[in-house]
Amino acid sequence: MKAVRLRRAHGRGPTIRTRLALLNTAVLIAGGSGLLALNWVSVQQVLDLHRDVVQPTAPSDAPAAPAEAAPAVEAAQSTPATRFEDFRDAVLHDLLTRSVLVLLAVAALSLIAGWWVARRSLTRIGKVTATARHINDANLHDRLALVGPDDEVKELADTFDAMLDRLEHAFADQRRFTAQASHELRTPMTLQRTALEIPLAQGRVPAELEPALRRALAATDRSERLLASLLALARGESGMLDPRPTDLADLARDAIGQLVDEAAQLDVHLDTSLSPAPVTGDPALLGQLVHNLVSNAVRHNHPGGSVRIFTTRTGARSSIEVRNTGPLVAAGGLDDLFLPFRRGTTPHRNGSGLGLAVVRAITRTHHGTLAAHPNPDGGLTLRADLPDRPATG
Repeated sequence: MKAVRLRRAHGRGPTIRTRLALLNTAVLIAGGSGLLALNWVSVQQVLDLHRDVVQPTAPSDAPAAPAEAAPAVEAAQSTPATRFEDFRDAVLHDLLTRSVLVLLAVAALSLIAGWWVARRSLTRIGKVTATARHINDANLHDRLALVGPDDEVKELADTFDAMLDRLEHAFADQRRFTAQASHELRTPMTLQRTALEIPLAQGRVPAELEPALRRALAATDRSERLLASLLALARGESGMLDPRPTDLADLARDAIGQLVDEAAQLDVHLDTSLSPAPVTGDPALLGQLVHNLVSNAVRHNHPGGSVRIFTTRTGARSSIEVRNTGPLVAAGGLDDLFLPFRRGTTPHRNGSGLGLAVVRAITRTHHGTLAAHPNPDGGLTLRADLPDRPATG
């Protein structure tokens, strides 16, 4: 089943803390190796410069040794030099061995310390990332409120909070405008409907004008449905709910009762399997959610088609699933169906293009999940899962 909200999968390389720790260790090893080489060369030069202290030379005025004693004297004179070379090699080898061991130990400690310091420094950045991933248009009131030293990370978090403030105000203004405009337009639309219905009902309209008035009345009906959908969308996105216990199965029965005549006119068969599906939420909004799911399935169908409606409960979650026949739906275009004023390929008579957008807004406000996938033989399957708890902001 394809979720409406998709996540892009991508590979991840080493974390920043790992790269910082490795970089710190590499710099330490490079610097320590250079210092070790310099120290080794310096000790070698010092030993060579003070060779005469360890290897005394024979006086220049000493009598020459007899010819037969030359091998013994020569061996005796070479012994200090050999000992000096052995001594120097031993000193340099011991110096190199100990320096390498110390360098490796310090490098290991540096790697651990660098990773720990980087981890502590980047923990707050991780909090910023987690909050940014969690926040959407339904919970823009959440803030980081990061504490700690006044450094670059806190500056980033404060900037992010300020951005969320601007976004929340912008969304609130948009929803407020939509709700107020829709509400203010309902009164003139009602007056317009009344002005058209009364003369038509009383038969006081000339025959040549009656078709035009009936077209105007039908346009008024469509405008009123559009305003009702806009109000439902604005309220669904507002997060202002009146949560009470209700049952998705009962809401489905109400929606079917309202749409059964329309389904019969379109020659669409309704099939139900309604198990108890209790939830705690706003009954009016949840009723709009269920109604929109069923009406969308009925209207985006073909003559002789069917709509299957299921309500179930699993654990602490209840769900409603609506599956219909109809034209083939491209999997790549599913997200567009949930945008306002987007319609499918099937022309329908009473649609405003807001039905599924309202469904998504109400599902999000109730902290539920909405999933959709196209059926192999055509049509769409929509499933809304809702938690069995009061929906709070």
